[in-house]
Amino acid sequence: MTVATSRAGSTAHPEPAGIDNRIVVGGTPLTWRELPELTLPAPAAVLAHGARDALAAARHHATHGTELLLSGAGRVDAALRAELRDAGFTLTELVDGEPRDEAPTRARAADPGRLWLLTSGSTGRPKRVGHTLDSLTTVRGEQPARTWLCPYAPGTYAWWQVVTLSLTQPGQHLVVVEQDQLDDWPALAAAHGVDAASGTPTFWRRTVYRDAAALARVPLRQITLGGEPVDQAILDQLRALFPAARLSWIYASSEVGAAIVVHDGRAGFPVQWLDRVVPGRPTLSVRDEELVITSPYHGAGLDGAVRTGDRVQVVDDRVVITGRLDADEINVGGSKVSAGLVRDVLTAHPGVAWARVTGRRAPMLGRMVVAEVVPQPRADAEPPDEAALVRWCADRLPEHAVPRRIRMLTEIPVKETLKSDV
Repeated sequence: MTVATSRAGSTAHPEPAGIDNRIVVGGTPLTWRELPELTLPAPAAVLAHGARDALAAARHHATHGTELLLSGAGRVDAALRAELRDAGFTLTELVDGEPRDEAPTRARAADPGRLWLLTSGSTGRPKRVGHTLDSLTTVRGEQPARTWLCPYAPGTYAWWQVVTLSLTQPGQHLVVVEQDQLDDWPALAAAHGVDAASGTPTFWRRTVYRDAAALARVPLRQITLGGEPVDQAILDQLRALFPAARLSWIYASSEVGAAIVVHDGRAGFPVQWLDRVVPGRPTLSVRDEELVITSPYHGAGLDGAVRTGDRVQVVDDRVVITGRLDADEINVGGSKVSAGLVRDVLTAHPGVAWARVTGRRAPMLGRMVVAEVVPQPRADAEPPDEAALVRWCADRLPEHAVPRRIRMLTEIPVKETLKSDV
């Protein structure tokens, strides 16, 4: 490869503080410094076909500040490719370190230091949100030495959170899980001394479901959850497996950055945090059951209060995020049902590993509540059947919120983003 310089002649930045941290990619240990050196245009939309190429592009940006949008190649379809080229990006596919460029259809000057993220697309097609390496780096204080697991898709907000930690903090090592390693990542983690891991609730549920004993052999001291609503059942399962670990859940998004961090092992956050103004920290509010955040870590052009699109409910002394506004509320004969709260009741059943709750058209009522469930693999007892789960819900929910149909699945579904459609 050629020496790492931007084809637009960007100025080199100070060497990242974590440049000599250990990283493990494809099972091979190396350091950030030993990654392949790239030559990238500016602005570049880099579509990486592997973790090594994605990390090399991240290091290039940290060193040179070239305007960059980074994504796994599988997340960008033909329409989005055309949109990016029309927005002035050179489309650069990285395959084993070799770039394949498609010129922009409309050239423009680069914006040095700009990092672009693609949202997860939960509200439709992915859209671009502008950041900088500084706005993505929310862990700044000195940290205990850790070896972090990174299972996220390249270029997502969660991926950048783990990557910037390793790039900017000495002693924060990284073990990357490729998509084809997700089913047996605990063996990889144990082999390379992983003691901290971040993942979505779906990621953790799938791991517990597949092989809880293998997970328990990973010497985890820090467990982080985020990216989806976090329910008490998965927090309790992880606490039982790792009683001495710090258990954290984080609310973060491409638009507002990392806005909520909770370490007390309980779902939701304290109601006392609402409307509390602290300099340098996000302010959390609720408007019409929607979470609204004013954050110093927001994306470009998003000053002030940002409506997140996430529905919340106050349950006792906690503010609980139940799901997306456009999907969480089910109207059953004029009565509102939170799909997220019904889901939490189902996952609280000891025989349930995962659940998804939706509404379905029904005569007279307009909509009725239905669910899909993956039972826990239990050798000591039969898994619950539909009738047993309906009775469980009937004892804990108003009549109109009880699922009328429950379909049993044999595997927890997961998308490339490590999320389920909940």
